[in-house]
Amino acid sequence: MSQQPNHLVERMREFETSIFAEMTGLAMSTGSINLGQGFPDYDGPQAVLDAAAEAIRGGHNQYPPSVGILPLREAIAAHEKKYYDLDYDPSSEIVVTTGATEGLAAALLALTETGDEVIVFEPYFDVYAAGIGLSGARRVAVTLHRDGTDPSGWSLDPAELEAAVTPRTKLILLNSPHNPTGKVFTREELQAVADVAIRHDLIVLSDEVYEHLVFDGLTHTPIATHPGMHARTIKLSSAGKTFSVTGWKVGWACAPKPLASAVLGVKQHLSFASGHPFQVALAKGLAGDLDETRRQLQAQRDVLCDGLAVLGYDVIRPQATYFTVVDVKSDALEFARALPARAGVVTIPMLSFYDSSVGDTFVRFAFCKRPDVLQQAVDRLRDAK
Repeated sequence: MSQQPNHLVERMREFETSIFAEMTGLAMSTGSINLGQGFPDYDGPQAVLDAAAEAIRGGHNQYPPSVGILPLREAIAAHEKKYYDLDYDPSSEIVVTTGATEGLAAALLALTETGDEVIVFEPYFDVYAAGIGLSGARRVAVTLHRDGTDPSGWSLDPAELEAAVTPRTKLILLNSPHNPTGKVFTREELQAVADVAIRHDLIVLSDEVYEHLVFDGLTHTPIATHPGMHARTIKLSSAGKTFSVTGWKVGWACAPKPLASAVLGVKQHLSFASGHPFQVALAKGLAGDLDETRRQLQAQRDVLCDGLAVLGYDVIRPQATYFTVVDVKSDALEFARALPARAGVVTIPMLSFYDSSVGDTFVRFAFCKRPDVLQQAVDRLRDAK
């Protein structure tokens, strides 16, 4: 029998198979608790859910404007001003996207050409690599190093960032709060990124979807607030993370008009528009309590991290996000593949988040699950020891 042809373009073939698909398949076939994928197993705030149901019943079910409905853009502008003192014009500097993932893809397609270079910080969310590949650009990874002296457990070396810049560098893809490490970049680290961007006239695409999921009294600082950065930064956010409604797929990009127009110029040819009733609901939700999800997640983080630490795992307690990283001190891929059958728990080996071999012993656990599910996972891991 002849081999089936592969019609996928060459630049996307390295992304054809996903470690997430493999681990999810193992979870299903073994009946394991899936702590691999980052989505909650509970619904978001009731007031936001009720607002969406009301919007559906109220007839908001046809195409909204490609740029997003004005009430949501106005709510986003008010949010940025309230939390960060950032000014964005809702008529021209905010684009509502089908999740932050579309905002990321639209920005990369709009701003990079074949052969341009995009700097990412590894470990990086694997969607970044695919988005860069889709645009024809080349990713250049700068490693966040495991650092026991840094409060986050990870540190950035500014000299390594500077050394990564070449004449072909077009953009820095920043992610803080950072997936998968849970690191919140310090003001000094953000300033180091800003200094490089300004010195080399680079755009910063800043993924801030976990901006309201920061723990232990820490605060998130957008890089756009640093001197000289507002004009060169695209800030990405996500309702899915802030309100635990990942299936709604509504995000947004905030940027000065020239950058926002470039994002919209591509976005309108991808999804055209995002769920109308969800936009109506989120316009109301952004004016409400944005701390409920954070409080819930911090408690869930502690259930999982404390439980893993008691079992002797080398846990890097996160400052933010949905995830904690564990150094298993052995081949992480072998560990992750064996864990479902051995313990009935699924994790994600982090080799797909690195270009280097630095992360070969790291796995990522998601704690955006109900506390009883997390405790059950800890119990299963204990019993399998």
